[in-house]
Amino acid sequence: QVQLVESGGDSVQAGGSLRLSCTASGFSRSGHCVAWFRQAPGKEREGVARISTGAGSTDGVASVKGRFTISQDNAKNTVYLQMNSLKPEDTAMYYCAAHLRLCWGSIERAKFTWWGQGTQVTVSS
Repeated sequence: QVQLVESGGDSVQAGGSLRLSCTASGFSRSGHCVAWFRQAPGKEREGVARISTGAGSTDGVASVKGRFTISQDNAKNTVYLQMNSLKPEDTAMYYCAAHLRLCWGSIERAKFTWWGQGTQVTVSS
């Protein structure tokens, strides 16, 4: 049974930083794709960044490049999302998600099999 547990969400002021964590359990083999998504009230869930846990290769959407960094600690089975220079428009529920294939193409919700419960990030101006 695969489980993803997010943590690290909080309320911060614009310009601040947060680090989100996604700890995974239940994977029978290494090498899969883990991504961070976010969903603001009344908006579609959008992919933010992803990492191929085997190769360590990463990608992120244009709106967060230069501000958000995805990384991993394989020993802890944890993927992180370091978020710097936060803006009010980054306010959303943040979810981590995973699937067993290598990351490919765009970060699309339909590609991912397992999801965490989400962690709230609120950025005030």
